[in-house]
Amino acid sequence: MNGQVLRMSGVTVRRGEAELLREVEWTVEEDERWAVLGPNGAGKTSLLSVAAAQLAPDSGAAQVLGEDLAEADTTEMRSLVGFASSALANRVPDATPVLDLVISAAYGYVGRFGEEYGTVDYGRGRALLSRWGVSHLAERRFGTLSEGERKRVLIARALMADPELLLLDEPAAGLDLGGREDLLGRLGVLAGDIDAPALVVVSHHVEEIPPGFTHVLMMREGAVTAAGPVEYAMTGENLSETFGLELKVERDGERWSARAV
Repeated sequence: MNGQVLRMSGVTVRRGEAELLREVEWTVEEDERWAVLGPNGAGKTSLLSVAAAQLAPDSGAAQVLGEDLAEADTTEMRSLVGFASSALANRVPDATPVLDLVISAAYGYVGRFGEEYGTVDYGRGRALLSRWGVSHLAERRFGTLSEGERKRVLIARALMADPELLLLDEPAAGLDLGGREDLLGRLGVLAGDIDAPALVVVSHHVEEIPPGFTHVLMMREGAVTAAGPVEYAMTGENLSETFGLELKVERDGERWSARAV
């Protein structure tokens, strides 16, 4: 792969007359941590769907983990990409035990379907729940969890198969201030782990970029408005173009904020 886990060249995705993605150029290296920013309808979720090998472009080329989406066995490819999103949460039956939900990711299922789990599976599943601060939820049913608890459980699940690329769609959405800051801190620790997969986190908010993230990609109306190392691309000019409002950007250590001018 030459260190490259994702490459999009002229990627366009259409739904009827609408272009969800328009001529997207994007490359992610294995040691990079990307934040994807943009308003509602910018194409961020569609971008992640292509990156997760769940959506093929109508034109252009997309390579995930060195394989072209147009030619590869996408079922096998998906097992090497960790993906957590609200859409996945909506597919999980309420009665699914949390530990089973996490472990089942290693088998390509959402929840348990009669397969036998071994000691190694249980050990890894519990360790991941502990890493994300939700080990006490292992025996709970998914439907009883709060929004913040669900987010953490799904991130643990996304890491179960030891993926080479981790995609998180708005992991901090809906969390209160304490829950958000705790989650971002844990994501920052993951970002600093040299053994962690390449990371891509989607958000509407500059404040939700975890510490340690190296790059940012901004989108508006399906197109990329800016992309590159975060210290160069995170400018008021780029954010203003992306969100259609004059914005001022401020930095405090490894955290960012923005407000209207």
